[in-house]
Amino acid sequence: MIATGAKRVPRRSAEVLPFMENGDMLTLTEFLRRYDAMHDVKKAELIEGVVHMPSPVRIDQHAKPDGLIHTWLGLYAIANDLEFYPNATLLTDTENSFQPDAILCSKPRAGGRVWLNNKGMLCGAPELVVEVAASSVSIDLRDKLRVYRRNGVSEYIVWRTQDRAVDWFVLEDGQYVKLVPDRGQKLRSRVFTGLVLDVKALLNHDGSKVIAALKR
Repeated sequence: MIATGAKRVPRRSAEVLPFMENGDMLTLTEFLRRYDAMHDVKKAELIEGVVHMPSPVRIDQHAKPDGLIHTWLGLYAIANDLEFYPNATLLTDTENSFQPDAILCSKPRAGGRVWLNNKGMLCGAPELVVEVAASSVSIDLRDKLRVYRRNGVSEYIVWRTQDRAVDWFVLEDGQYVKLVPDRGQKLRSRVFTGLVLDVKALLNHDGSKVIAALKR
């Protein structure tokens, strides 16, 4: 016998999230919720509570320099038992979610400088962050620099590809001080022993010389 009069419970439709656009002001939780659902978006960042969605990546001004930085830091990380993360999400505080071009840091652990949250995202203040800046120079040298400084990122490198210049900042007494290259146009990390950057070779995209500087 078939029961009659039973109420049918309507099936809940899938939640439709609002679009996320450049310039939106969002909380970190809402930003991450929307970003996670936007599978067609390759990069979006929350900087001081404001959404930034960068322009398409150019080969000469970003992709090629980015690859050279990755090779340089990746080889150093392998040789020194460190962690290297290219283009990983970094949560520094409650208003900022960055996706820097490169991160070099110690092993993530609870109570350490960096740790992983329950979604596998990196949190905290890495020892070194690198940004390859073409159209994003004003953001990288202003807003992001302030956030990295405030949260205690020890060293911050910005490669300004259009200007053919590299800025390497180190944290001293709560302020960033720019390193000065030696006579051989090399910059040396104060945190990681042996992490040397041949600036002239980098600007000329001479990968063999960039790597050779690590071995001296």
